[in-house]
Amino acid sequence: MFSQIFLRSVSDFSTIAVDFLSMILRRIPVLKKYMEKTHQKTVIFGQEKTLPCIAPLLTTVEETPQVISAGVQGHFPEWLSGYLLRVGPGKFEFGKDKYNHWFDGMALLHQFKVEKGTVTYRSKFLQSDTYKANSDRDRIVISEFGTLALPDPCKNVFERFMSKFEKPAITDNTNVNYVLYKGDYYLSTETNFMNKVDIETLEKTEKVNWTKFIAVNGATAHPHYDPDGTTYNMGNSYGKHGSCYNVIRVPPEKSDPGETIHGAQVICSIASEEGMRPSYYHSFGMTRNYIIFIEQPLKINLWRIISSKIRGKAFSDGISWEPQYNTRFHVVDKHTGQLLPGMYFSKPFVTFHQINAFEDQGCVVIDLCCQDDGGILEVYQLQNLRKTGKELDQVYNLIARNSPRRFVLPLLGNLNAPEGENLSPLTYSSASAVKQADGKIWCSYENLYPEDLKEEGSIEFPQINYGQFNGKKYQFFYGCGFRHLVGDSLIKVDVVNKTRRVWREDGFYPSEPVFVPVPGASKEDDGVILSVVITPNQFIILHLVNESASHCAQ
Repeated sequence: MFSQIFLRSVSDFSTIAVDFLSMILRRIPVLKKYMEKTHQKTVIFGQEKTLPCIAPLLTTVEETPQVISAGVQGHFPEWLSGYLLRVGPGKFEFGKDKYNHWFDGMALLHQFKVEKGTVTYRSKFLQSDTYKANSDRDRIVISEFGTLALPDPCKNVFERFMSKFEKPAITDNTNVNYVLYKGDYYLSTETNFMNKVDIETLEKTEKVNWTKFIAVNGATAHPHYDPDGTTYNMGNSYGKHGSCYNVIRVPPEKSDPGETIHGAQVICSIASEEGMRPSYYHSFGMTRNYIIFIEQPLKINLWRIISSKIRGKAFSDGISWEPQYNTRFHVVDKHTGQLLPGMYFSKPFVTFHQINAFEDQGCVVIDLCCQDDGGILEVYQLQNLRKTGKELDQVYNLIARNSPRRFVLPLLGNLNAPEGENLSPLTYSSASAVKQADGKIWCSYENLYPEDLKEEGSIEFPQINYGQFNGKKYQFFYGCGFRHLVGDSLIKVDVVNKTRRVWREDGFYPSEPVFVPVPGASKEDDGVILSVVITPNQFIILHLVNESASHCAQ
């Protein structure tokens, strides 16, 4: 499951948005002190040493609704004040029914409050309609991504058979991400529902349905934000003539206090190349002037999705990796809604999270975490994650390694160049964009990492100094290293000098790094990194790294 954190400043209500994968938490009574300084350890597995078991991290936990105080080692800067929010699956069964996939568990909201060097914690289960319906009947009654809800066992055989032909209920178990629209916080997933929440009490206040405002069947859980608060997102729409990818714009302000996403507009619709088999996507790129959508060969078979209940299969059965198709980049002008004519293609790859995108010398530059195989969604079945020993190693070895890559997309000015010419004028990047005989532009990437980054296994959940450098030329990003099925290190990558810094401790699994700049900072990396570090033991660490002084606090 992919999620997002907001740190809300108590004084100025500024926000910083970040993604993460490590979402399964033990019930935590304290924030345990752990270490005095950052350092690296070499971890060997697969031959001499197998991967450590993480099954305890994948169990149902109790909520902690009452605020508890945390123990702190070291210190948090006095200026660091606000809420660190996260959400992820925290309940994996109802009665005798069990969820099959990591993405399926019921949303558990977590709140860390940092103020004057102190930290408090609380957590609550989201009171979604799905959670309440499952709780009332003590079984899974609404299907999730990897789990099909079975017919009511109290019905007779005929009724159970006929229920297969009923329209399936859509889950509102929004366990992926906190997002921000018009100053309000929503919990989001990739269906048409969002749940508005009060971030101080963690209570749900309203359920919002995208389809009541615009003609889309859901939206991503990873929107982008302009400096004025205008929000951009993407969502699919399905019709008798096929499917479209839609660019959505939500205005920054309310005209009435009771508004939610009123005023949302679809500013551009992009037809799927395979009408009834659109691409799955989890996020998209944005510069100051453009939206970049990546149509990748991870396909959604709509007929299989529609017939999943009749066939007795989960929704995940309708998603497949089809590398016979290349990956395509679409570029949309944010201001006019026009789709640019350039046809940009690359070899097949899958990306879930973009690092950053910016404009330079008539080109769009987009940096992504990519892998060359799309079978990762199937790997994250709970039965796989709970394996031990060599069986767990075998699961890990099935996963393609993620690495950061840069693509360059030349815009209108040089599309009429001769065939075979590299259209990229950027001397600082080896990424190329070569004009083909059929007018298509073939894009080859530049690796954005030092060779020794491979020692970290993979890197995912990239974050930058978003408030100051999103959509701009930048130097640093931060992510989680994966020598395990979940992140087991924090990594800072310098994309200009191609160097890295790593934090790792055996048996501890950090969430995505949250970059918080020092107030008034002039340097891109002048700030602190926050990460919630989990362990199979009953402890959790809110880990802070000072980028300028290599200081940490827990």
